[in-house]
Amino acid sequence: MRKTAAKLLTVAALATSIATVAGGTAVADPAAGVTPRAIDIVGVGSDTTQSVLNQLAADYNASLTNASTPRLYSWDATPAGTITTKTGATAITRPNGSGAGVKALATNTTATVDFARSSRGPATGDATGLAFVALAKDAVTWSAKLNGNAPAALTPAQLKGIYQCDVNFRTWNQIDSTKPAVAIKPVLPQANSGTRAFFLTAIGNPTLGSCVTDGPEENEGTDSRLDDPNVVFPYSVARFLGQTVGGHSTATDAPGNLTLRNVTINGTTIVPVASNVINSTFANSQFGRVVYNVVRNTEWTATDAHGVALQAIFGEDGWICNSTQATNDLKSYGFLPTAACGVATLT
Repeated sequence: MRKTAAKLLTVAALATSIATVAGGTAVADPAAGVTPRAIDIVGVGSDTTQSVLNQLAADYNASLTNASTPRLYSWDATPAGTITTKTGATAITRPNGSGAGVKALATNTTATVDFARSSRGPATGDATGLAFVALAKDAVTWSAKLNGNAPAALTPAQLKGIYQCDVNFRTWNQIDSTKPAVAIKPVLPQANSGTRAFFLTAIGNPTLGSCVTDGPEENEGTDSRLDDPNVVFPYSVARFLGQTVGGHSTATDAPGNLTLRNVTINGTTIVPVASNVINSTFANSQFGRVVYNVVRNTEWTATDAHGVALQAIFGEDGWICNSTQATNDLKSYGFLPTAACGVATLT
């Protein structure tokens, strides 16, 4: 029975820690020496979900016994350059971010890209004919350097003012009189980042001011531009938990000196993390989001081998939405499983 789209905003209470060990060994890009076949299901796009998709792909492929069944592969958002996604494909510029992944999906065929990872839902400017298939719940908060000058919490209005470079939100003492009179340094991820787009919407769609710096890869606090006591930078709560509690980090794919900060909404300060998982109250606020895998709708609803393969992986009755291993993978990488898994929102 089809689930309703309303369930996209439902978060179940989780008793299990995200430290649950993921099953397989995740890889960045298809493993060395492995070229996906033309029949395989191959994706590109979001930085936020690349690590968990790598793990899901490894575990899904390990579960298959028939060599003719399409395998699942996912190409990371970085490093920059060109990639040949599967056998027979024309090389493309590696898509970095949700926006770039969705565009690559819309402008190519199954010969090159089968799905796009997206940490945002449908947006103005996206192509029509796409199906945003729910994967899990995440949340986005702001981060700042440990022992820096930022306070523990900010309101959405304060964050909006900071990113608009409003004269009333330019120094920390204007927000908290106990803080020094030094300039706040708002930073955003690169332009195709779904986390960037979602965060700006959550804080009220500010008109970005000239004090804003952009360009760092999302969810990587190791960028030298972020190692500053006055920086404010959006961060996926799930990705942070996966990097820290889940232990899924590398030299660059890590929070560095950044720590997650709280948001005060309507007078109530809400912490983004509770008991090592995303706080359900925060996930149900304007800062909670669904993350998706995006496919072409004509293929999603097709009954041919390709459509069957997509549904077998991403659908409501598919492996990701029903496998205990997949659920453990999502938790290990910091995400909240959702009852809406496999539900498609169409463009």
